[in-house]
Amino acid sequence: MIIDVSEHASALVWVTSSYSNGQGGECIEWAPEHAATTGEFLVRDSKNPTGPRLSLTAEGFAGLVAFAKASA
Repeated sequence: MIIDVSEHASALVWVTSSYSNGQGGECIEWAPEHAATTGEFLVRDSKNPTGPRLSLTAEGFAGLVAFAKASA
């Protein structure tokens, strides 16, 4: 699900994924503190920080991480 969290986006602390490439081209960020507090895993494109966010369940986020590991 893609959601608009712009009203509280400035309060979120975003962390670059360790599976993002180091060249700045394929970087995603996620908000781990938000996930720990709410159980909602938000993911965004680091090149478009004010753009839409992807909202994932814990299972969906685990699937994304598994995909990133397999693709690395």
